[in-house]
Amino acid sequence: MTEQQLPEWADPSVSPAHLDAQGVSRRRLLSRAGMFGAAFALGSAATSAPAAPRGGTGGEDPHLAYLVGDHHVHSVYSHDAKYTFSQQARAAARFGLDWMVFNEHSNVGHAHHGAALEHQEILKARAENPRLLIFQGLEWYIPAAEHCTVFAAPGPHEVDLLTRFELAYDGKLLGYTEGSAGAADTARNEAHAVRAVKWLAEQRRSGQVDDVLVLANHPLRLGIDSPHELRAWRDAAPEIMIGMEGAPGAQGAAIPGLRGPTSVRGEYENRPTAQSWSGYPADAFLTYGGFDWATATVGGLWDSMLAEGRLFTITTNSDNHRTVFDTWRNGDWPPGQTFDDTGRLPDPVDTDTPQPGSDFWPGQFSRTHVGVTRYGYRAVMAGLRAGRVWLDHGHLLDGLDVRVKRDRDAGRGVTLGGRLRVRKGERITLYVTVTTASRPNPRGILPRLAHVDVIRGAVRGPVSDRDTWKAPDTRVVHTKDVSGRRGTYTLRVPLTAGDESFYVRLRGSDGNRNGTGYLGASIDPHGPVPHEPGDGDPWADTWFYSNPVFVDVVR
Repeated sequence: MTEQQLPEWADPSVSPAHLDAQGVSRRRLLSRAGMFGAAFALGSAATSAPAAPRGGTGGEDPHLAYLVGDHHVHSVYSHDAKYTFSQQARAAARFGLDWMVFNEHSNVGHAHHGAALEHQEILKARAENPRLLIFQGLEWYIPAAEHCTVFAAPGPHEVDLLTRFELAYDGKLLGYTEGSAGAADTARNEAHAVRAVKWLAEQRRSGQVDDVLVLANHPLRLGIDSPHELRAWRDAAPEIMIGMEGAPGAQGAAIPGLRGPTSVRGEYENRPTAQSWSGYPADAFLTYGGFDWATATVGGLWDSMLAEGRLFTITTNSDNHRTVFDTWRNGDWPPGQTFDDTGRLPDPVDTDTPQPGSDFWPGQFSRTHVGVTRYGYRAVMAGLRAGRVWLDHGHLLDGLDVRVKRDRDAGRGVTLGGRLRVRKGERITLYVTVTTASRPNPRGILPRLAHVDVIRGAVRGPVSDRDTWKAPDTRVVHTKDVSGRRGTYTLRVPLTAGDESFYVRLRGSDGNRNGTGYLGASIDPHGPVPHEPGDGDPWADTWFYSNPVFVDVVR
């Protein structure tokens, strides 16, 4: 692989005059963090976190820059997609992504042909555009469940790892998923999924690959990812199975007049089937402000996992197959050829006429921001694993920095995904530094953040019922109206450590569509709500979410 180059906005040899508004804004944030130029490229003592004293309290986190990415992008190497590899990579660069994962669907054609063919394109693209981090991945059909993103760090064995994994553990190829002949053998299928995650962990431990990560995709779209399965995958290898999509792709599915009167954002248009977990209510199959019910419900499934005191990261992405209002159609197959024989669709053809679609280009609408101390593939993966993650839709924010610190300390405190150790009764403060949008988004709208919500939940440890999806002691504890604020500002929210350990996470929106949360006004008085079918303009209902910070109370 060629030497990685800094993105233009972090490269001091690139004049600010050559940057767009987003690049200028990001350069300012990087400079403010003391990470500009070589300090970002190589890392330095100034960006390394000192270890907390053994047995002591507190914690410290490094200066961070946030890289924008998308871990769920499809190309002609997926049987149901449309665009060439180059079309997707150019779109990602156009909309400001720093990293992306080509996450192709598993099937016979992909395993035997497409994965290797795409790998050659990825190697070429990495050499020609070293400013964009391009990962190769796989959309794994999980035995007994839905889909996951699996992706590895670049290296000599990355495509071999993905192909071996696909052939040995993919539920679609084995007949272990919904609609397959072997779907009814739930116990066997769930056990095979756990073995798959453990196998990936062993490949990392043995040095076969430098790193590999797994994230569950659109977990509540079909309701077949049960709470106990999510916990089982996490517990099998928490350093590998790190989280789930907090919001699915297909965010353009319900633009009025586009797909029809029953369309819902994310294409969450399903009802329970025989394979769905019976404990989910019917409302779980909807999106709320474009976010999956598991994430959007304060005190719901995501919070029930965080309340165990263990990190479980959320992301958002495009899941791009077919872009809204696009004019390209799939190309025609030569006589006698199929995807199973080739592993690659024919190149698309431009018709000059809008074609059906639900998706946005990578980075056009959905963005996952990952905090790193340097620029590179393994740095992105380390940031994801550490949970230094926040997400936004519609380019709602330019920047977000979150710190929790003890009032008596002068340090920088602990950031997203981290843990702060405090004593009972100790006073601590949550610092939320917001940089508002400085430019119109791809829809031509200048986004305005209306409010920031602080969500707090008690940490009670492992649950006895592995299928619980509620965290009864989690709720919105503070809301700040920021509708008139512009530029960069810091909110200070006082917190007090009581008897129990806890976590805090953040959420906010443009304020256009709010209502009582799923579990009631006492839990969430103004949360995201479902839209009417067919009337879900995503640009008019945008949110940001952050990962939690844990506060461990010691005696």
